[in-house]
Amino acid sequence: MSNVKRRELFPGVWLRTVHTSKFKSSYLSVSLLTPLSRETAGANALIPEVLRRGTAVHPDMESLSAALDELYGGAIEPVVRKKGETQCVGFVASFLDDAYVLKGEKILEPAADLLCEVLLKPCTQDGHFSPDYTASEKANLIDRIRAQINDKRTYAVQRLTQEMCRYEAYGVDKLGDEKSVSVITPASLWQRYQELLREAQVEVYYCGSADPDRVAGALNRALSGLPVNENRVDPDCEVRVTAGPEPIVVEEAMDVSQGKLALGFRTGGQTCWEEDYPALTMCNAIFGGTTLSKLFMNVREKLSLCYYASSMMEKMKGLVLVSSGIEFDKYQTAKDEILAQLEAIRRGDIEDWEMEGTRRTLIGGHLSTLDDQGRQEEFWLGQAAAGLDTTIEELVDQFENVTREQVAEAAKKLELDTVYFLKGKGV
Repeated sequence: MSNVKRRELFPGVWLRTVHTSKFKSSYLSVSLLTPLSRETAGANALIPEVLRRGTAVHPDMESLSAALDELYGGAIEPVVRKKGETQCVGFVASFLDDAYVLKGEKILEPAADLLCEVLLKPCTQDGHFSPDYTASEKANLIDRIRAQINDKRTYAVQRLTQEMCRYEAYGVDKLGDEKSVSVITPASLWQRYQELLREAQVEVYYCGSADPDRVAGALNRALSGLPVNENRVDPDCEVRVTAGPEPIVVEEAMDVSQGKLALGFRTGGQTCWEEDYPALTMCNAIFGGTTLSKLFMNVREKLSLCYYASSMMEKMKGLVLVSSGIEFDKYQTAKDEILAQLEAIRRGDIEDWEMEGTRRTLIGGHLSTLDDQGRQEEFWLGQAAAGLDTTIEELVDQFENVTREQVAEAAKKLELDTVYFLKGKGV
C-alpha cells in the first residue's frame, strides 16, 4: 500500500507525497486553486498555456524541450480543471524515477526546478507577458471554447449545468468564455498572474520512490520564489439543498441528426462531506454510472429508447447529471423512463446482482486508480479542493458496507431541477 503524506511547505502551499516504487516514472504537479468566477476563469485558463511557451532561462518551446530531453525525455503539460466551484490551473509533469537512472544521477531536483521555473520565471517583454505568446495562446483558447459545441454529448451536459447553475459559480466553464478571453492583454494577464501567485491555494503533488523529506526539500527550494501570504484563499463550494418548485425546461434547436436529452438533479445536500456520500455514490452507479446500471440495461438495451444513457455525479456541488442521446420524437418516453428507473431505486427495487455487480465495478474502478499515476493525482487534487484526506482504500471499505436501504434513501433525496433538450431544426 502506498504511503500518502501531506504537509505545509509555506502558508497555504501544500505538498502531498505518494511514496511508492510501483512506477518507472515520477509524477509531479503544481496546481493553483482559486474560486471559479466568470470574471477571471478565462485569464486563469490562459496563464499556464502562456507560461509553457517559454521561461526567462529557456525563452521558447525549443529550448524548453531541449531541457526536458536532458532529463531523459521528461514532460511538462499545462492543465486546467474544475473541482466543484474551484478552478485548478497549473502543470502536470512526469520524469524518469531516480531508481531507474543508469548513472545514478538525481532527476527529482532538476525536474522540480524546471517545473517551478516554468511556473515562476516566465519569458517577459516590457515587464509583462510576451505579446506574441499571449496573442497565439489567446487564439488557441478561443478555438477550444468554440470547439466545445462540436461534441454534442459533452455540449448538452455543459449547457445543462450552465442553465441549472446560472446564478452559481458552478455554471461557469473552466475555460471561461470567448468574450472575456478576447479582451485580455499581455498587461492584464500579467496582473492576473501576479494575483494568482499571491492569493491562490497551492497544491503540489509527487508520486514516486524518493523519500518524502527529500521531495519536500526539493520543492521548498524550487518554490522559494512564490510570494509569502499568510491568507491564501481557501476556495469554497456553495451547495443548494433543494431544487426549484418546478423543473426548468430548456430546449435548443440545431442542425443535428440525434437529440440530446440531459437531466440535472440536486442531491438534497448529499455531498462528499456527508456521511451518506458512499450511499450516494452507489446510488449514482446503480442509476447510470456503469454498464450494469438501470439506465444502460433498461433504457438503452432492453427498451432501445436511447443511443446512450448514463449519469455522473458532482461530489462537491451535490449534483447528479444524466446524459442521453435519443430520437427527437422519443423525448417524453425517454424522459419518463429515466425517471421511472430512479423511482425503482427509491422503492429499493434493486436485484442482488445489480447491487453486488455495481459494488464490485465501483470498487474495482477505485482500486485501479492506484495503478495509474495521472488518475491518482486527479483523485488527490479533488480531495485537496474538498479539504478531505480520505484515501482510496478507505473509500473502498465504505462502499463494501453500503446497503440497499441506504441506496434507496439516497435516491429519495434526488430532485429534478433542470431538463435540457437539444433537438433538430424544424422539429
